Amino acid sequence: MSAPTTAPHLVTKPQSQEPPNTMTHRTRTSRRWALFTPRDGDPRWARPAVALMMIGTAVLYLWNLTISQYGNSFYAATVRAGSSSWTAMLFGSLDANNGITVDKPPAAYWIPALLARIFGFNSFTVLFPQAVMGIAAVWFLYLAVRRTNGTVAGLIAGTTMAVTPVAVMMFRFNNPDAMLTLCLVLGAYFTIRAIQSGQTGRSRSGWWMFAAGLVIGLAFLVKMLQGFMTIPALVVAFAVAAQAGWLRKIRDVVIAGIGVCLPVGLYAMVFALWPEGSRPYMAGTNGNSFWELVMGYNGLARILGQSGGGASEPGGSAAPEAGGTAADAAGAAMGGAPGGGGTGFGGTTGVLRMFNSGFGSEISWLIPAAVIMMIAGLWFTRFARRTDLTRAALILWGGWFVVNAGIFSFMEGTIHPYYVVVLTPAIGALIGIGAVELWKGRAHSSVRWVLSISLLATVVWGFALMQRQAPDWLPWVRWIMLIGGSLTAVAWMARLDEIGVRGLRNGGVILALAALIFGGLGATSWGVATAGNAHSGSIPTSGPAVASTQGGMGGPGGMGTAPGGSGDASQKGGGETNAELTQLLKNAGTKYSAATIGATGAADQMLASDTEVLDIGGWMGSDPYPTLDQFKTMVQNGDIKYFVAGGMGGGGGAPGGSSSSSAIQEWVAAHYQAKTVGGSTVYDLSA
Repeated sequence: MSAPTTAPHLVTKPQSQEPPNTMTHRTRTSRRWALFTPRDGDPRWARPAVALMMIGTAVLYLWNLTISQYGNSFYAATVRAGSSSWTAMLFGSLDANNGITVDKPPAAYWIPALLARIFGFNSFTVLFPQAVMGIAAVWFLYLAVRRTNGTVAGLIAGTTMAVTPVAVMMFRFNNPDAMLTLCLVLGAYFTIRAIQSGQTGRSRSGWWMFAAGLVIGLAFLVKMLQGFMTIPALVVAFAVAAQAGWLRKIRDVVIAGIGVCLPVGLYAMVFALWPEGSRPYMAGTNGNSFWELVMGYNGLARILGQSGGGASEPGGSAAPEAGGTAADAAGAAMGGAPGGGGTGFGGTTGVLRMFNSGFGSEISWLIPAAVIMMIAGLWFTRFARRTDLTRAALILWGGWFVVNAGIFSFMEGTIHPYYVVVLTPAIGALIGIGAVELWKGRAHSSVRWVLSISLLATVVWGFALMQRQAPDWLPWVRWIMLIGGSLTAVAWMARLDEIGVRGLRNGGVILALAALIFGGLGATSWGVATAGNAHSGSIPTSGPAVASTQGGMGGPGGMGTAPGGSGDASQKGGGETNAELTQLLKNAGTKYSAATIGATGAADQMLASDTEVLDIGGWMGSDPYPTLDQFKTMVQNGDIKYFVAGGMGGGGGAPGGSSSSSAIQEWVAAHYQAKTVGGSTVYDLSA
């Protein structure tokens, strides 16, 4: 977007690009040191800065990683099951006996389960793969942006993503979003490689698009339809900017579609052909169907707010019998209005949703600047040639941001603030591309005003955000950010960067560094504070611990509950307050040491006792598995030793309880004697 002298209003990138095979003039030996040596046109400090970015990212994501112990016990139990049972790993079963799955596809748990199988199941093997995926996502974002706009732009993009609070939190946690984000970044990187493939390599672009399709298909096996939300941006960017004719573009898009369908179709075929009796029941469905989960509450129900199947999202509270949605029931429990679901479930829908008390501190720090730079960049490149790489990058990353942020802002179904981690690559890329390309055109007043307004909007919003979320936490940080950033913005407007400084060609370098420091101070400080906290439960939040009581969320612990999920710890096994129940389950000696309604209680008890616990009814106890007859058969066969009452959702008429789970609890209460063990009501099914 550097401005040509003939058109001060236009900022466009010259169409000179490095061929896909970079540094071919260098020897193999010199390539080994490429990270620490500048490319042609790069400043000498660029490569060491990239190395520092990657080292800093690794420290941020790996330092004191096990402070969160098992993180989300629901997914940790799935890794535990997969580490001892190949079938459980393949289908994402909650227990090693393959009773019922988690309510997601299984791909996110394959790598942690393999690691746990090799090195043993523990907190590190559960969380380490997520951190590595985060580091890899930052690296591939850097590579993608570097290919279109240079090393410095890639460096800013990668650093921005790395320190964004929601990214720090999710790459140190074991929800499936870490793998989802990595797959989406890889899809964007492969698409950019396809766009850059020249006319001479007629099959090369097809292979790159096929690779992009494969990783997007894998993203589907992580979080289903959310994995497809970047597809429009990738296809449009390729269609506009690829250096090929339309027939070849159509061919390559079709090839990419085949790549998407391969992993999805293969897994769906395996699920359909596998005998039902030897695989776990598909949670979140009424008919034990993979496609029902895709199109039900994990699909269109998320957008339209319909009740889509058995249970709700982990952290939700479905009440289909009452005619409400998961977000309605859970929102009411958190003091939110139906449809809004409280800030833990997204709050009220609308164009400003990403700035509310739930999403704001997770992702919104740099959204104003990213939007301003995206709009300005598309305007300044409106007359650029079709294959202009800067405009192609703006279409790709801008389209990624607009589609995802738009859906998140207006979807009526269950949504949690941590979902927005998938926005961090797009925001980072827009900031990196915009900052570098606009800085090149700073001689023009229109560009200078865009830079100044972007910085001013960032520091003012950052100040307001910190004041709202945690007014007593390090107030000097927000004041330094506001004052320093405002003065820097004024200096840009006043053209003070043109004043010479000893040792520098002009003051622009100092102002550029000041803009980066002050503009990133809010997100960085919040992100670093996030790394110092333990996170658990189903809805973790970022930031310092004091923010938990200010922003309407449950804080780093996840909805303000005991580690492992929501509810009273005395009603769940596995906590320190219920060591007596844990010991009882350890001594059970049966296929299932116990059964309980709801996945959170079952997961906690399994992690604490290292035994298998039957999850009745899936996440909220509303899935029709097992039926009363199936449960009776298990009891008669001596497969289950105890029934632990309470749990999350479940019977007794609790919202979210299915007729099956309610019937089971009523049958147990009518036929077996209750006793209290460590604060929990327990029935001995062998008595």
